[in-house]
Amino acid sequence: MWFVRKTVVALGVAGLLAFQASASDLRQTATQLFGTVAPVTAAEQQDPRARLGQALFWDMRLSSNGKVACASCHFQENHGSDSRPRSLDARNSRTLQSQTVFHSQDTPGLRWLADRASGAAQAIGSITGSMGFSKREDILPVLKQLGYEAKFKEAYPDKADPVTPEHYGDALQVYQKTLRTPAPFDAWLKGDNKALTTQQVRGLEHFINKGCVACHGGPLFGGNMMQKFGITENYWPHTGSVVIDSGKMRNTGKEEDRFFFRVPLLRNIAKTPPYFHDGSVADLKRATNIMAKIQLGQTLTDDVLDDLVAFQESLTGALPTNFAPPQGIPFTLPEDVKK
Repeated sequence: MWFVRKTVVALGVAGLLAFQASASDLRQTATQLFGTVAPVTAAEQQDPRARLGQALFWDMRLSSNGKVACASCHFQENHGSDSRPRSLDARNSRTLQSQTVFHSQDTPGLRWLADRASGAAQAIGSITGSMGFSKREDILPVLKQLGYEAKFKEAYPDKADPVTPEHYGDALQVYQKTLRTPAPFDAWLKGDNKALTTQQVRGLEHFINKGCVACHGGPLFGGNMMQKFGITENYWPHTGSVVIDSGKMRNTGKEEDRFFFRVPLLRNIAKTPPYFHDGSVADLKRATNIMAKIQLGQTLTDDVLDDLVAFQESLTGALPTNFAPPQGIPFTLPEDVKK
């Protein structure tokens, strides 16, 4: 967000809103506002910590009921997110809709309330959260019983006792950092004019001109700030939300935090429905229309909405090659996930 503010100021707000450009000018502006993501390297994927983290991410046995893995809320079929409106944890409790894990480690706060400072903190917190253990140390004998000690020693060779919650969290963070998905937009930004369709280029112009960039800027198109959900109007009449969630206020108790949520990143957004913190909207065009109304106070035409959706589709990258359970690691989709 700080990057976006500086760039918008540098370009001039009036000039930005009136922006009409050639492909080269648009590319230059988009480079300033967004930037690209780098492909993952083989060295990153082969890091012993990443290989350990991959196994930990997909192993269903590492939960109190033996039925939940990190991948149970972040699976291949939904590009690293959950297709259910609310995810189900090992205690059989429903949590907020799980956002994509792709690129998540590159944001300053994770989850809808940005209440986990890093991927490692999120992973460690999940031990007593979605994994269902009473204490974080309760996972350690399970790891040893399942033969993970050798993998931890390989990943952390200088540690006398490598099987710790801290190393569990670090390994998962290192693995998840490899889950990057360069997309056609990145190729276009680097000079490939054929990477985007004419409609997608129009959608990019609308994305800038209509003000979407104010919150969804930077290489990940968001994920870097908290924002009130419903700036110009309350959100629930539009989303049809059954439960009205107070957002960050639930954690802080402060009225000024009511309805504040972490702005989701838009990388792979076309593949990660349903949308919003409660999974209340299944269709990307409808979600985009709602955002224009309640965040920007604008009513967009069908043509503009179609262009914006087409542009968001250009942010979809291929599934990372290592986003799958390693050989010998048991994983099946949760029973309530539609195949």
